[in-house]
Amino acid sequence: MTETAREPHAPPRRGLPAPPWPLVMLVTGVALLFDVVRVFLPSLITLFGRAGETSPERMGLYAALWFVLPFAAIPAARLVPPRIVLVAGAAALTAARLCLQASDGGTPQLLIASAGVTAGLVFLHGCARTTRGAWVPVGLVGGLAGASILHLALDRMDLVWRDGPLPWLAVTALCAAFLWSVRLSPPSPGPAPAAVWFAFGPMLLLAGMYGGGSGMLPQEAGQHSGAYTALMVALQAGAWCAAVVCAWTSSWGWAAGPFLVAAVAALEAGVTGLTAIVATIALGACAAAGRDTATAWQDTGAGPETAARREGVAVLGGMLVFLVAAFLYYAAFDTDLGFPNAVVPVAVAALVAVVAFRRGRRHRSAPVRRAPRRWGSAALSIALLTGLVTWQRLPAERPIAGNEFTLVAYNIRMGFGLGGRLDLDRIAAWAAARRPDVVLLSEVDRGWLLNGGHDDLARIARGLGMRYHFAPAADRLWGDALLTNLPVAEIGSTRLNRHGYPTGAQAQSIVLEVGDHEVGIVNTHLQEPRGQAPEVAAIARRLAAAALPPGVGVAEPRPVIVAGDLNTTPSDPQMRVLEAAGLTDPLRALGDPPTSPADAPVRRIDHVLISKGLTAVAADVPRVPFSDHLPVVVRLRVG
Repeated sequence: MTETAREPHAPPRRGLPAPPWPLVMLVTGVALLFDVVRVFLPSLITLFGRAGETSPERMGLYAALWFVLPFAAIPAARLVPPRIVLVAGAAALTAARLCLQASDGGTPQLLIASAGVTAGLVFLHGCARTTRGAWVPVGLVGGLAGASILHLALDRMDLVWRDGPLPWLAVTALCAAFLWSVRLSPPSPGPAPAAVWFAFGPMLLLAGMYGGGSGMLPQEAGQHSGAYTALMVALQAGAWCAAVVCAWTSSWGWAAGPFLVAAVAALEAGVTGLTAIVATIALGACAAAGRDTATAWQDTGAGPETAARREGVAVLGGMLVFLVAAFLYYAAFDTDLGFPNAVVPVAVAALVAVVAFRRGRRHRSAPVRRAPRRWGSAALSIALLTGLVTWQRLPAERPIAGNEFTLVAYNIRMGFGLGGRLDLDRIAAWAAARRPDVVLLSEVDRGWLLNGGHDDLARIARGLGMRYHFAPAADRLWGDALLTNLPVAEIGSTRLNRHGYPTGAQAQSIVLEVGDHEVGIVNTHLQEPRGQAPEVAAIARRLAAAALPPGVGVAEPRPVIVAGDLNTTPSDPQMRVLEAAGLTDPLRALGDPPTSPADAPVRRIDHVLISKGLTAVAADVPRVPFSDHLPVVVRLRVG
């Protein structure tokens, strides 16, 4: 066999080169599947699981159903040509993606996304049995890269969550390109080795966790300048372009595994920034280890049909690894697994490294492809453009002259409304209409793959035109935040003890300047109120103890606010602990409105408690559908 001496669909010697349709098919198909996964995972939590009301076991079984169903394509592929399986999966994936664009949320969104995942896996099963191995590594990495770069360029709020004709036009164009490439990609001999297809599932997990911008976020409170943020986005986009080049050209992918493992371990340890770039490039290099110099069935000694079936099973098995690893990593925030969840992505990276090493050692003498020169300029252009479109000016401080200010406290449930739609822009528009001076947010997600990889805080801050300060709680990407353009005199965060509860909590302490006064704020989301309420009370007392100004004999305590989702009703014993710290509940005299659950509120667990020196002029709990909690809006007077 000398089939490897030349690529199928080689460009003609005259005129423009023919598009490599198998490559286009893989890139667009993977990008569409990534889109669907980013809807499926948060729909599983907010619609099927209702954010904690359903047991993790039931959610896991539901999710596993849609990942196991594609195994039915294995016997079907023996009765019908694999090409039919590929086309059927591609058509169903396209239909699911278009339906998600039209969905208004609710149960239809959950079912469409679930079916879309199954369709995407059936498509990959067909690809694994019919697509030439030479295209596979760069096609899989190119799909992850395209989806991640687009995610970055869209300010990490994907087209599926956007309304209007332009998102529809873009999605329709992508789906059309995908179906057209499927039509023009006939089966070709020599599928990629099974190990390469198996590695795709673990690679998808790592790309979703670290490659969409979250790996660039440092674990600190302050907002960076627009130029710094744009630079980080450009570097991440450039890293994905480099990963594609590595997947096409590299012959040292077998040696890239240790770099991938080390980078993922560093990211889990909180070493961010350039570490994410190393992880992304190493991911592409690891994929290159599967670049074959002979057909896969010749490598293994099996017949072509047997080898093709093996590749089909391998890609589905790899996606099961994706599901199990994602479930274990995020379930650890609600259940004690007996081991730190940081072990999970490191183990997944090690799995990719082992696959790359075993495949790459066989072909270390493989000829190195040269990337076309235009690829370098294209990569630089993509990186710069991605950074530019995400640049935004850092808002200026805006002091107020009076002694009144408006405060909003809102548990946003990662931005997902009652219908399961991502409502970040609607939250920002509603809050802006209330003209707040201070916004306190709980359950802020800055890049969990489980919730679609969005940066809730940056998106809401952009809509409000406010500066933000983030306080990590469960991990460096999930916690609480303060948004304000008032002068900030000091800010910090105190990690609260867990008291046996698996999800971490913190208390963000802030001192703001309101006119000529200083006001202290403790912004928190209690997970175990019985143990954490005394800790918050101690922080409030400490924040109230103002420094004695020079030449003044007696200093008045600083006015303090404790606000957020306290998971405590006004009648609970832990509320007495907070009252003993000098805090009162102004909403009791203003109607005592309930805040949870948002669709039929019966209890108030979201609070704005105030100390001496503050007066509640007005208070409101608006009935808005942007979370499973209702916000608390309070107009406060100092002095």
